[in-house]
Amino acid sequence: MIENRPVSTFISHAILIAGIAIVIFPIWITIVAASHDAARLLQVPLPLGLGDQFFDNLKYVLGKGVGDSAPLGLMLFNSLIMALMIAFGKIAISLLSAYAIVYFDFRFRMFFFWMIFITLMLPVEVRIIPTYAVVADLGMLDSYWGLTIPLIASATATFMFRQTFLSVPDELLEAARIDGAGPMRFFFDILLPVSRTSIAAMFVILFIYGWNQYLWPLIVTTDKSMVTIVMSIKGMMEALEETPQWDYIMMTSLLAMIPPVIVVILMQKIFVKGLTETEK
Repeated sequence: MIENRPVSTFISHAILIAGIAIVIFPIWITIVAASHDAARLLQVPLPLGLGDQFFDNLKYVLGKGVGDSAPLGLMLFNSLIMALMIAFGKIAISLLSAYAIVYFDFRFRMFFFWMIFITLMLPVEVRIIPTYAVVADLGMLDSYWGLTIPLIASATATFMFRQTFLSVPDELLEAARIDGAGPMRFFFDILLPVSRTSIAAMFVILFIYGWNQYLWPLIVTTDKSMVTIVMSIKGMMEALEETPQWDYIMMTSLLAMIPPVIVVILMQKIFVKGLTETEK
């Protein structure tokens, strides 16, 4: 019998509601700021209710952009291409490297695995100078390849997929061999379907990682047509000799949140469905 404890239930719900409010409040402030004009946002106290300039600000940002920045649609497209190339590149390379480490017996395979794992201590910020030099020598500045190729190796994803492959029963490998399946058919027909939950989770994480990149795109791009949305927001906030146009900045920030939210919503269903099928 489950004991009913109204006081404990009330406290638990109050804590959960407070946590939700803390998470939602910055988003609400962004929406509110995007619905007022710049003059109202400079007054005290700051508004907490919606204004009447939301669609006007949206139309202005979509049509003209802010300051001398690139068109908003182009910046969103650049960020989308960068995030997708990073996510798919990291997943593809990590799947293949984890597959080779787990299912192929070659000399020093664990040594190579630990060498990959050690690269976690060498993020792009640490190796940014030699990486930039290589990208510049290859002529990939101001290009999607320069934005993404230096970021598509992932030790974290390799480790996660290795752990997923190690949990696959050996009977599946033996059954595939008996049926005459080669290594690549076993990889595509068996390993990828059973790894769909890990792939979905990593895609969400890596997409958001690529979408939020700021330092690397700032260094390798000088052409306005290659500016990403995160770079643009930072540039709007640091405009010299000008008062930041907070209404347009917040509207741009609000639009920049939409693609990651869509990815999380779409991939969440696949992720949860995969988790509920693991015991079947």
